Amino acid sequence: MADLDPAVRRYLGDLVAAARDVLGDDLVGAYAAGSVGLGAYQPGRSDVDVALVCADVLDPARRRELVARLRHEALPCPARGLELVVYRLAVARSGTPEPGFEVELNTGARMPWRVTWSAADRPAGDGLFWYGLDRSILHQCGYTLFGPPAAEVFTDLSPADLRRLLTDALRWWLALPTPPGDGPAPGAEDAVLGACRALVKLRHGVWLSKVDAGRRLVADVRSATGAGGATGDGGAVDLISRSIAARAGGPPPSGPEARAFQRGVLDEVGR
Repeated sequence: MADLDPAVRRYLGDLVAAARDVLGDDLVGAYAAGSVGLGAYQPGRSDVDVALVCADVLDPARRRELVARLRHEALPCPARGLELVVYRLAVARSGTPEPGFEVELNTGARMPWRVTWSAADRPAGDGLFWYGLDRSILHQCGYTLFGPPAAEVFTDLSPADLRRLLTDALRWWLALPTPPGDGPAPGAEDAVLGACRALVKLRHGVWLSKVDAGRRLVADVRSATGAGGATGDGGAVDLISRSIAARAGGPPPSGPEARAFQRGVLDEVGR
């Protein structure tokens, strides 16, 4: 995290200090996930994703206290917002695809407030695949803020569970509404690059940031002869390249072309 925004670095230190105040010796570890863990934090666009691991079940009073100490109004987040999930150590080490969290908090100046006290309270339409995939990412590249290395705390998914959760994620993205017509569709670039990340994980066994996954697929196509699958043509290379450029302020692709690419990736992942 040498090149991480200093304000975010200070914030993460303050967050860990607050979590230790609340949880004491029950705090096993704290880990940066998402764009910070993948080395792709983008000021003005990225969230701060943090996973806390506790030794045992948290009682309701400590869950509420943790939310009160870490919400944006108490500890201002310099990014778009904080996405925090707390797991028991047994869940982190289980390799399960189930959500299994103790508490989930979304808070920030530009993020809708949400606190969820158990997986049973989360609407199914919001997706239950995030947690198993996030723990898989944490296993590979979680950045340790406190405690033992992330790879020792989080167990990866089995290949079958990984494929199932990737399929669920792609179907969730495809179900999101997009503007009508063939004009630029804000957010379509994330849908394309999220599909790229799923495909890179499936093909190469590694988690990359969305942009790096797009670049990896473009390189694969350009270096291969007779490449097949979802990205085996120049049109896909152009779409991925435009999606990468959109992350830096360029126009996003259209909804229909993003969906066509996503469906191709879903077909490959589903096989």
